[in-house]
Amino acid sequence: MVEAIPLRKFIFVRVTGPCTAPLIGGHIQEPHHDTLKGLFRGKAHSKMIALGIEGSANKLGVGLILHPAKGGPARILANIRHTYVSPPGEGFLPKDTAKHHRAWITRLVKKAMKEAGITVDDLDCICYTKGPGMGAPLQSVAVAARMLSLLWGKELVGVNHCVGHIEMGREITGAQNPVVLYVSGGNTQVIAYAEQRYRIFGEALDIAVGNCLDRFARTLNISNDPAPGYNIEQLAKQGVHLLDLPYAVKGMDCSFSGILASIDILAASLKANPGQVDSFTGGPITTADLCFSLQETVFAMLVEITERAMAHVGSNQVLIVGGVGCNERLQEMMGLMARDRGGSVFAIDERFCIDNGIMIAHAGLLAYRTGFRTLLDESTCTQRFRTDEVYVKWRD
Repeated sequence: MVEAIPLRKFIFVRVTGPCTAPLIGGHIQEPHHDTLKGLFRGKAHSKMIALGIEGSANKLGVGLILHPAKGGPARILANIRHTYVSPPGEGFLPKDTAKHHRAWITRLVKKAMKEAGITVDDLDCICYTKGPGMGAPLQSVAVAARMLSLLWGKELVGVNHCVGHIEMGREITGAQNPVVLYVSGGNTQVIAYAEQRYRIFGEALDIAVGNCLDRFARTLNISNDPAPGYNIEQLAKQGVHLLDLPYAVKGMDCSFSGILASIDILAASLKANPGQVDSFTGGPITTADLCFSLQETVFAMLVEITERAMAHVGSNQVLIVGGVGCNERLQEMMGLMARDRGGSVFAIDERFCIDNGIMIAHAGLLAYRTGFRTLLDESTCTQRFRTDEVYVKWRD
């Protein structure tokens, strides 16, 4: 069961049932609850169950979800994740990430099935991330999905990664028809639904906001465990001086590469001359100030284009999804904007914000129920798969 609870003017979620805690540092954490284990043994016509596999970047996720036939909230049976963590100062290479996924996929699938208390006969379909994402990791996931499909005799459903984030966010929070801010390491988009498509109103023109934060973490040579963006966020909480950085909003779109270049120059200057002081306060400039300034600038840009989209479509709801959506400062800034407009912000915790298998299972099962299938010879993957390419047949 999924229960929404209000917190600090935002909507967060508490999930009861067998879902795992967020993965930290490349280790699988045990689930908080096991109350639904064994409940769904045996095939019944009143429900559908899907297995979802996500591996478009450095996180490999396997999830199992149940949709009641007569509607009602989806039930999370298992949601397991394992992360490839690269050394400090380095990003994750596609070949190394793919090797990680191949090494862990069988263990995660077995653990998810055991945790959910179901058998292969209970499954209706196998869903996998078709794209967008990194080529080699996506291929590893597609091969694993095809193998399970042939081994178990189950139909395949290729899922758009971005749509998976959106549909999971809608299911968890209960947001009706929000403007969606999708922010992650690979994507930055402002989206609204219209005529069975998720329409992109604005996006990053170069690098994604999450990639900007991650690359600055590499500049500072800080840990990638549990995630570079998370560590930037913690440092930013200690910052007190707002430094001048480029503000690059172009209509409904954003550009982050110039901001990254500027903050990298400031970081190099601070490293060479540690005794620099702020020209307004006279206080010493620190690494925390750099992180604070970067966050404040890029998040202000995201709030601006999101508010403009809300005004355009006449919505008073914002749903934040994607890994960067876990950032508390982004949620706070978006909440202030929404409050001034008499609206609401919906956000989800790291179990569902960060890439996970349950979102792929959920979006795939929504499509599967409408008759969508991915044939075996079409079960490919693609690094470029636009959110607005997907025909959203399951929505009016």
